[in-house]
Amino acid sequence: MPKIITESQRLGELGEAAARKRFLEIGFQFDGRSRIEAGIDGIAEVMDRGRPLARMIAVQVKATESSKYTSETKDSFTYLLNSDDLEYWKPSNLPIIIVLYRQSDESFYWKEVQSGVGVGARKLIFNKSTDKLNRDAVDRLAALTVPKTGFGYYVPPLGDGEEALINLLPVRLPPEMFVASTDFTPKKAIATLLDGEDARFDWVMHGRSYWSFHDPRQASTSAIVDLDQVESIDTSLLADHEDIQEQNNFAYLLRQVLSHQERKDLRWHKDKRLFYFASEAANTDRYFAYKSSKNETEANVVNVVRDKDNPDRVAYVRHHAFIPRFERLLDEWFLVITPTYHFTTNGMIPHSYPDALLSGKKRMDNNASLRGQVIMWHRFLTAEPDAGDLFTEPETRPERAITFGEPPGVQLPTRVPEDVWGASKPPGPDAETGPEWELDLDEA
Repeated sequence: MPKIITESQRLGELGEAAARKRFLEIGFQFDGRSRIEAGIDGIAEVMDRGRPLARMIAVQVKATESSKYTSETKDSFTYLLNSDDLEYWKPSNLPIIIVLYRQSDESFYWKEVQSGVGVGARKLIFNKSTDKLNRDAVDRLAALTVPKTGFGYYVPPLGDGEEALINLLPVRLPPEMFVASTDFTPKKAIATLLDGEDARFDWVMHGRSYWSFHDPRQASTSAIVDLDQVESIDTSLLADHEDIQEQNNFAYLLRQVLSHQERKDLRWHKDKRLFYFASEAANTDRYFAYKSSKNETEANVVNVVRDKDNPDRVAYVRHHAFIPRFERLLDEWFLVITPTYHFTTNGMIPHSYPDALLSGKKRMDNNASLRGQVIMWHRFLTAEPDAGDLFTEPETRPERAITFGEPPGVQLPTRVPEDVWGASKPPGPDAETGPEWELDLDEA
């Protein structure tokens, strides 16, 4: 009886050969195992531009000729792992991935076996966009080789470098400031100013001392200080103070001043300690136009999100926001900007369940969107008032006691890989489903 090579054997050999070729194409080594194997077809070694890193990934290849995968759509499909294979893989000291190869369309998809769901964690859910085995996957593959024990390990992203934008804005301080004595407590001072006109709160008090960048004798604050005790001093005397409590007081003054300067456009959320763009009217979008690092663009900074099932109903309103922190670094003050979002029901009333909406939106943010938001906030905080024209009045804006410089950039030796920027999670019932960030982030 003649010997016969079965179609299954032929397809298996073809799949291993195709997988080896694909790993070589993306810059990894791939060594097939011997004929005696129980569930691992080969070992892939991570390489950085031809330099082997001695970091290994065990690979099991499954090939098919033209069949559709289970529950396959244009976006995804599922694959059920063999229970015997899972038992074999459990004690492995290497990360294990399964590679699916389909000959009819030359498609390759991969997934770590530990990412399975369902009973026994046997079901793998593949995303056809993010789970392709190609050059875009090299950083996610390399990340699998990070040891899971110890005090922390780092596998550098592979590929060329890029310039990183640091979320620090240098603070430019006025040369002088004012100090005075006072018999008021902060609470009593606030109540007094609220009873008058043109109340301003860009000052701090501690003990019997009052600090501000404006002359308190020339404003409503004249009612809360000893007028004959007002003194102008060099700002550096307080800005450069070595005492940590004095630094905290100065940082609080800077935050109060920023709140006063931007009171026309920003609101302060006391509990969450963040600034957010104010709505100009209920249930109304708001845009901020500015020049990004390359092109003119605009951001939808107050975004009215409508119910998908009932477009006439507003689901919530998303406001661009940031958490401010003033820090002194190397004898210079900086504003640390942490971009985030604030949610309301109609632009005015705080939303009852903002945390679920925030977590959903954060899952969609990536390196480029955060970079774009830092640039947007910098442009806003340094924007000049509109000078107007023959037909419109010039924009009025409160005087700026503090201004900001350009955010510093740092040249990184390797790029930040988008696909390992954060853990990829499928959208859950709490995922925010509104429009994406409208800024052209590639141009930012």
